[in-house]
Amino acid sequence: MSGQTVCGKDGRGPLRSFLQTETGSAAVLLAATLAALAWANMGPGTYEAFWSTELSVRLGAGEVSLGLREWVNSGLMTLFFFVVGLEARREFDLGELRERRRVTLPLLAGLSGMVVPIAIYLALNAGHDSLHGWGAAMSTDTAFALGMLALFGARLPDSLRVFILTISVVDDFLALAVIAVAYSGALVLPALLTALGLFAAVVLVRRTLGVRVPALYAVLGAAVWVALLKSGVDPVVTGLAMGLLTYAYPAERVDLERASRLFRRFREQPTPELERSVRRGIASTLSPNERLTRMFHPWTSYVIVPLFALANAGITISAGQLAHAFTSPIALGILLGYVLGKPLGIIGATWLTTRASRGRLHPPVGWGAITAGGTLAGVGFTVSLLIATLAFHGARLAEAKIGILAAVVGAFLLTWLVTSVIGALPKRSRVRALLGTGTTIVDLSDPVDVDRDHVRGPLEAPVTLVEYGDFECSYCGLAEPVVRELLADFGDVRYVWRHLPLTDVHPNAQFAAEAAEAAAHQDGYWEMHDLLMQHQGDLRPKDLLRYAEEIGLDVERFRKDLREGTGTARVAADVESADLSGVSGTPTFFVNGRRHYGAYDIASLSAAVRAARQRAALQGVGRQD
Repeated sequence: MSGQTVCGKDGRGPLRSFLQTETGSAAVLLAATLAALAWANMGPGTYEAFWSTELSVRLGAGEVSLGLREWVNSGLMTLFFFVVGLEARREFDLGELRERRRVTLPLLAGLSGMVVPIAIYLALNAGHDSLHGWGAAMSTDTAFALGMLALFGARLPDSLRVFILTISVVDDFLALAVIAVAYSGALVLPALLTALGLFAAVVLVRRTLGVRVPALYAVLGAAVWVALLKSGVDPVVTGLAMGLLTYAYPAERVDLERASRLFRRFREQPTPELERSVRRGIASTLSPNERLTRMFHPWTSYVIVPLFALANAGITISAGQLAHAFTSPIALGILLGYVLGKPLGIIGATWLTTRASRGRLHPPVGWGAITAGGTLAGVGFTVSLLIATLAFHGARLAEAKIGILAAVVGAFLLTWLVTSVIGALPKRSRVRALLGTGTTIVDLSDPVDVDRDHVRGPLEAPVTLVEYGDFECSYCGLAEPVVRELLADFGDVRYVWRHLPLTDVHPNAQFAAEAAEAAAHQDGYWEMHDLLMQHQGDLRPKDLLRYAEEIGLDVERFRKDLREGTGTARVAADVESADLSGVSGTPTFFVNGRRHYGAYDIASLSAAVRAARQRAALQGVGRQD
């Protein structure tokens, strides 16, 4: 309710939460795949019989009747692609892709990473009637790729995760377009027009009513799904489209302050009506994108995708079948398309784009990390299996599944080889291969000015740590010794404090900030800052005057500056810069202009500082070159 950042290892940004959930679900996905293989080989008849069971849903004269496998593939997987759409939208609104020029490189890399595997598959299947299965060789599995990245996480930079995720979103978007165009049944035009009309209604409701009636979106989304199913188009595209319509935005300070007022009213008069108002007020501070992601993502990661693997990965395996599969153009086309085509397509497109743009478009990481990302993207499972079940049947479907599973193993081994080679390089070459020399996105709207900002540490240090803080915020008090330890450990870091008094919950914060600025007029800013942080519970006017006397200030001048509000404009300027930088709570840290998400313990902040220092050193070398 205070807008304060939670201290500890559970404080995470939206993208970090998403990635950690994905990587954690990879183990469940692998377990479901192994369970499907065991079930299919121990009881092949029961496996097929169970997933072929018909399930019908009837409402009046309307009916939808599908097998259990189809309900999973076309029904539950719609929610999976809905979450993918939510994440893509969040990246466009808040993440790396909010700078639109950064979309170009992963877009081209993702497109090339699909075209090259398709070309390999088509070359190996030329002259065979299995040519139409080319779609099974193109799309990266997000959960498996990020799960594997977690295993190599200590060897690869965090920014590679965003690059892989963006490529995966491009993959999924194009793969769904391919499913809708190339792998759907005969089109029923009236049903298709109905689906388009209903989707237009969704867009209209979104623009007029916003998201104040979420149940209406659920009903309209279900209607679009049914209409697409009846039209012959695979309805999973509904999920991605609905997700992309759901905006993401940071919590605004004015919304947090309104929620605080509602909570205080409830504290004074705890009635059911006010309790509902508080819940609505708190919910309104979060974007619909974040609320829906938090609601659905664990279900898709830990239930729906593993259930999809359980329903589709089961094949009977024998030595003879494996030998036949690896001479089959279907299995070889899928395997080589992923293990060779994906890395070649992604690395090649990234290199060509960087060269053609003369460095204006450059990867967010080094070429070693791009290579590892290319091999990781060679994991094709969820969408690949989905398309394989649409393109093949019987023995050919089994061959496609073997190729898909072999590609998972091959991508893992190839990534292990790449990271081992990078790890054997000398330290400077290894850092350059992982981080590169490109600039990162800057979140801090107002750059640090040593003539205006309060700076502690070397003025020309390569790493700058900016904190937006509140002298009455207990979490800022917890962060203070961490910052001191950080500055003691790193001699090349400068620390900047900017004011963000949360006046709705901390009544003395504004006056304390103005007291620090009054002390700055007598060159006593940091002495006053330290005393205020040590005595966060004692920030009344008489306490502030006592602190001024304690550090040797001219108390009368200090009192006069406080009375006339000489520091008010400076505090207001810091608050305005916080608003422009999307800061709504304290403490919030920026490292070299990049917002630090996650815990602010010594280990987390030290890791962020080390990465920023390495990148700054490499950028300096790049400018000299």
